[in-house]
Amino acid sequence: MGSSLKALRGFPEEVRQIMGFALYLAQTGGKHPAAKPLKGFRGAGVLQVVDDHHGDAYRAIYAVRFADRVYVLHAFQKKAKR
Repeated sequence: MGSSLKALRGFPEEVRQIMGFALYLAQTGGKHPAAKPLKGFRGAGVLQVVDDHHGDAYRAIYAVRFADRVYVLHAFQKKAKR
């Protein structure tokens, strides 16, 4: 949905593999060790997966509380240093 798939495809291969595996685990009812609840969405089932690659931070934010689906809400490379 939206530009999330295009953004994920633009990530480096190693990051895509981690994000893809995390989303697969979410689809099968599991949780990747790098997945953590997104601040401000307590109890809403919104999680983020963070991966660092050569000094750059990549994130995928997804929602899991929708019947049998996982929705990727946003995927991006973090630019800010703080």
